[in-house]
Amino acid sequence: MKLVSFVIPCYCSQNTIGSVVDEIERTMPSLPQYDYEIVLVNDCSPDDTFSVLSALAEKDGRITAVDLTRNFGQHGALMAGFHHCRGDIVVCLDDDGQTPADEVGKLLSKLEEGYDVVYASYEHKQHSRFRNWGTRINNKMTEIMLGKPKDLSIPSYLAAKRFIIDEMLNYKHCFPYVDGLVLRSTRRICNVPVNHRQRQQGESGYTIGKLLSLWMNGFTSFSVKPLRLATYAGVFTAFLGFIYALVIVIKHFIDSSVPAGWSSTMALQLVLGGIILVVLGLIGEYIGRIYMCINASPQFVERQVVKKDSES
Repeated sequence: MKLVSFVIPCYCSQNTIGSVVDEIERTMPSLPQYDYEIVLVNDCSPDDTFSVLSALAEKDGRITAVDLTRNFGQHGALMAGFHHCRGDIVVCLDDDGQTPADEVGKLLSKLEEGYDVVYASYEHKQHSRFRNWGTRINNKMTEIMLGKPKDLSIPSYLAAKRFIIDEMLNYKHCFPYVDGLVLRSTRRICNVPVNHRQRQQGESGYTIGKLLSLWMNGFTSFSVKPLRLATYAGVFTAFLGFIYALVIVIKHFIDSSVPAGWSSTMALQLVLGGIILVVLGLIGEYIGRIYMCINASPQFVERQVVKKDSES
């Protein structure tokens, strides 16, 4: 019998996580070929989420509750959960009930067909317009930067085989990006359609700042293409500058009465200066991340782990 580990990052979900756990407990008996465990990771919620997680863990020996010292983000919380799961298969899903735990059998059956990772896909997403826009941008950028197949959707609901999780755990740097770790580990990935539900309450914790930070983590940690694009932009701008210089020289010999253009000179300086600052900022981002990784900044820090009959 294979063991399935459900890893769920939790943030401000004191009123929703109980129903998600109940749904898992109702669903798994219908899949008798699998046993299961649940790892709940509190990403430093400002409400009483960890109290709820602790109560669940103390009641059921299948459940582990992990409390992080500060908000490390969804991917940091996932990495914390991976360190505590023992399953042959690991399933990641959300804490708000939008990802249907009762359809996990679809993901598991696809893994049995020989895939290494299976992502859910949604025909009708129930996220806000802002979140859907962010997802579309993320998909396009992962295609360009990380080589994601164009027809592959990568939401937060996924199932992965154990060796993929073990490969992720080999990643020790302080900017984890789970989808990047998946894409660099295997190409035997597919989607399976599931329903996407309305959010039970509240709003998504993702802001524009958090989305930008997540994208930066993925692209600077797993690709040098941003630097390459900056190089191409610099070469292209230098080429345009050379052409513009030729035009100025030719105009000077054709019509010596043409005055030197202050506006065009300033425009050229602003364009070149802007590109230089962008490239320097990008290089600085890479150097700063290298510095933080050398200093061994943690992916996450645990304050407490609660299991039935044990507390540490």
